[in-house]
Amino acid sequence: MIGQLIEAGIDGARLNMSHGTREDHATRARHVREAEANAGRAIALIADLQGPKIRVGELPQPIDLIRGESVVIAGEDVAREDDIPVSPAVLGSVLTPGKDILINDGMVRLRVQSVERGRATCEVIVGGLVSSNKGVNLPGVVLPIPSLTRKDIDDLNFALDIGVDFVALSFVRSGSDVRALRTLIEAAGSAAHTIAKIEKAEAVLALDDILTESHAVMVARGDLGVEIGAADVPLLQKRIIQKALERGKPVITATQMLESMIHSPEPTRAEASDVANAVLDGTSAVMLSAETAAGEYPIESVKVMDKIALAVEPSLDYRHEIPKSHEQPTIGQAMSNAACDIAEALGARAIVVPTFSGNTASAVARLRPRRPIIGCTHHTYSLRHMALEWGVTPMSMPEANDVEDIWGRSLDAARASGLVDPGDRIVITAGTAVNIPGSTNVIKVDVV
Repeated sequence: MIGQLIEAGIDGARLNMSHGTREDHATRARHVREAEANAGRAIALIADLQGPKIRVGELPQPIDLIRGESVVIAGEDVAREDDIPVSPAVLGSVLTPGKDILINDGMVRLRVQSVERGRATCEVIVGGLVSSNKGVNLPGVVLPIPSLTRKDIDDLNFALDIGVDFVALSFVRSGSDVRALRTLIEAAGSAAHTIAKIEKAEAVLALDDILTESHAVMVARGDLGVEIGAADVPLLQKRIIQKALERGKPVITATQMLESMIHSPEPTRAEASDVANAVLDGTSAVMLSAETAAGEYPIESVKVMDKIALAVEPSLDYRHEIPKSHEQPTIGQAMSNAACDIAEALGARAIVVPTFSGNTASAVARLRPRRPIIGCTHHTYSLRHMALEWGVTPMSMPEANDVEDIWGRSLDAARASGLVDPGDRIVITAGTAVNIPGSTNVIKVDVV
């Protein structure tokens, strides 16, 4: 089915380390790479670490909680027979009377009445079914848990071994959380990029620092909505996307995009508007979760999302930005702005970006030019990183020997992309210092 999903339009595939076995993930990763080769285009493979998530432990059977009744929540190490166990056990040390406990994305709400020796007696405010491994949220409670658990580190090593392109860190609270992940990835000799999932109130407050440390961010609206309240999520989504664009970092909007399509072949009008608004906000990518992981209409869900994005994107405005000197832009940022302006002024058919690391393609993509961006590189990992960039078509090209070689190979890659025709004008931005990251310093206008 993965081949069908790629054919339907996906640019990345996520391995959710909170669920499934490593054998399952390894098999799916292999299928993604096989389908990628068959499709002839780069597909990003993302490992999504569980992070310091509190979850319901193993229950003999689901428990139906009734509003008004009492129930005991306890760490797995002290839970008794009729308690609802949770992991990690630190929960009992941070709860105080009056705090709310939300289970299963807030579908079940409990209020703490008393706490004794790691066991919290709670009143059921909103009842519902509670089953094993459901997520638990504690709005307003700071958890003394490391950003990377032992499970995360083990999962990270496994994910790097199977060659993932991105590692998403859940429940990020600060830039140092991301920095710790980057250190582990670099120590392993991997080129994988980091994605910081914004889903806690602490992350919102530390957003600038997190954007500095991460390669990309995700607006993880499920847990974020539970943590801060659903009413605040739409404006916050816009703010996160805007700040990511300013930094030239890809941003993914996720959770409940087409939720009804888990069981329906068509989305609701509200869901279609939600996806469209995320695109209009400037998101680099939109992500499906249960729709494709466990839904009845995975292929249809991808096609619908692709169709909505294609319908909306032509209405996006070019983000014309000339950086001011006091902003201390890099040469690459200034060159990407100039390249986009020239392409707009001349009505060029495409912007071609030969790049070593993919960073120049990111700098161009952040401006949302009204023409395709063709990112050319000889590094497979850079091709896959660019797969998540807005408007970028990654194209493989042989390593160039000098700048004249770059021009020629870039033209060949542009022709091979199918996005330009003979006689079309294109704008190329590259560096005269060949194969050195961050050396972009030349703009060339050419004809295919």
